[in-house]
Amino acid sequence: MPPFAAQQSLFRAYDIRGTNQYFTSSFIQALGHAFATLYNAQDSQPSRNISANASNASTSVETKQNVVVIGYDIRIGSEAIARTLSTVLAQQGLRVIQLGLVTTPMMAFWAAQYQGHGIVVTASHSAKDILGIKWLVNNKSPSSSEIQTLYHQLSAHHSCHAYPDNQANNSALCSENNASIDSSHDSELPIDLLEQLPSDQIANVYIDAISQVFEQLFQRNQPTTEANQKNAYKLDLVIVIDCMHGATGSIAQRLFERFCQQVIFLNDTPDGNFPLGNPDPTEPNRLNELQRAVVLHAADIGLAFDGDGDRLMIVDNNGKIVTPDHLLYLLARIAITEHPNSLSDSLLASEVLFDIKCAHHLPRLLSELGTTPVISKTGSSFMRQQVQHPDNQIVFAGELSGHFIFNDNRFIPYDDAMYAALRLLHWLDQTQNDANDKKQLSDIIQSLPTIVSTADHYLPMPQTATTDCSLVEQLTRFCHYLQHLVDMSTHSISSSIQLRKNSCLPVTTCKSSMCTCATAKAQIALKQTHELLPVGTKLSCIDGVRLDFAHGFGVLRQSNTSNSLTARFAGDSIDDLKDIQATFATLCRPFNAALAEQILAIPAE
Repeated sequence: MPPFAAQQSLFRAYDIRGTNQYFTSSFIQALGHAFATLYNAQDSQPSRNISANASNASTSVETKQNVVVIGYDIRIGSEAIARTLSTVLAQQGLRVIQLGLVTTPMMAFWAAQYQGHGIVVTASHSAKDILGIKWLVNNKSPSSSEIQTLYHQLSAHHSCHAYPDNQANNSALCSENNASIDSSHDSELPIDLLEQLPSDQIANVYIDAISQVFEQLFQRNQPTTEANQKNAYKLDLVIVIDCMHGATGSIAQRLFERFCQQVIFLNDTPDGNFPLGNPDPTEPNRLNELQRAVVLHAADIGLAFDGDGDRLMIVDNNGKIVTPDHLLYLLARIAITEHPNSLSDSLLASEVLFDIKCAHHLPRLLSELGTTPVISKTGSSFMRQQVQHPDNQIVFAGELSGHFIFNDNRFIPYDDAMYAALRLLHWLDQTQNDANDKKQLSDIIQSLPTIVSTADHYLPMPQTATTDCSLVEQLTRFCHYLQHLVDMSTHSISSSIQLRKNSCLPVTTCKSSMCTCATAKAQIALKQTHELLPVGTKLSCIDGVRLDFAHGFGVLRQSNTSNSLTARFAGDSIDDLKDIQATFATLCRPFNAALAEQILAIPAE
């Protein structure tokens, strides 16, 4: 059996993640060597050397040594993994800056202060028995193929180390390895290769950078005078924040009390046991406590952050959850109206990126802002890669899952939930201070189109015959075929061909003539084709199958992080929603009748 075969499933589309039993000491050691090889292979670029007694980044001096920042979340086992990785990287000649307990966006911020290399040990919003690792190289998240390459590099180090082959002898959790695993190597390290920045400095430099953004925004809205200098950046809002016992609890109070006059905190003591449930604000009923607190304190807004601080969900002043689609629209609106070039022609070619699970109203609403809506595959790392492309015109990017990126050159282009929340709060404060058009958040949301939708629902992956394509591939080819029938019958081939050229995979031959794809086509009559895909229906296949109808949309795709399907449906009304679910059920029934029934059973939120 290949070395670390049991750990191969940890290497996923976006990061390394899985149950803690697989994070053995030998695996972490080998992974550290793989990371060291990766970072040592990078060109040595000059970076800022921020000393431990420096008050901010501007006092730094340059160093040409490769530098990696390393932090961890509050999960039991994360700190021990981070210390082991730090030791191994330093042993391999890399300078390691230890950040301690931080959010993932704070790791990205600090990586940008040096050479853009960073690691954070986190499993984000997952259950407490899950561990994980995210990393950056030159400020960029790894692609899926680069993550697999890292896994294959582990075997290169296996032959050089006497790792036990018996999994039973090597199954101790990293949480049990504790600091003794790492401290035994400290005497072998040059003293200047392993540095721990003071926690106050880590927080203050980050907060000061955000403060500079607010100073720019405040001066944009009203020039600072001696009279308003003292309270220039204090927002006149009552805010409730739920940190869900995650990493944001280590800094949220200092950050938000810097800018907000009244803040009530919930679950802001980091606790790796997550006593109230998974630190995932998108889970059903997970925001109940926040909703009650907003009503109790007559707050203007409620904010919730996930375990590592890269996801944001909000509750309006009436205690109602704001759908991620509407939140994405509001943040995109802020990014456009507050962009440094908002008054120049250069913003006319701007784009806003959103993932394929977002509702059908969003493209139209974004177009009304004067920007170009661009649909993307689901995945925050995919989103970051597109934002960082040198030729992009993207000013904002967001996902249904609560990842949001401002790309206006004011702050790092990373999905930082706390930063996105502060941008929203600043805009909301300005809106409420407008004497001519003072609105509460609930009023603003009420003015947006109604969305009746299901949650982003996970469904078990159906078993398919060995002669079959995957179910998503079958459905993709089937929908292409049906749209071709519609095109032929309405003589409007040219427009739909252009659509498929831009957004869909080409129709290719199935694995076998016995594949269900080949037999399903005969089961759909032309009349039923028009009922399923009316003229004007838009088909997108960049990530699963998405159909946009006149009064709603649906998407069915394969999850990037688990062996399951994800589905979401939305309509202008509950009847529209049910019709769209019925359409998808009919499309899936030739391939898997059980899946069709599961789609029909998904409840509206």
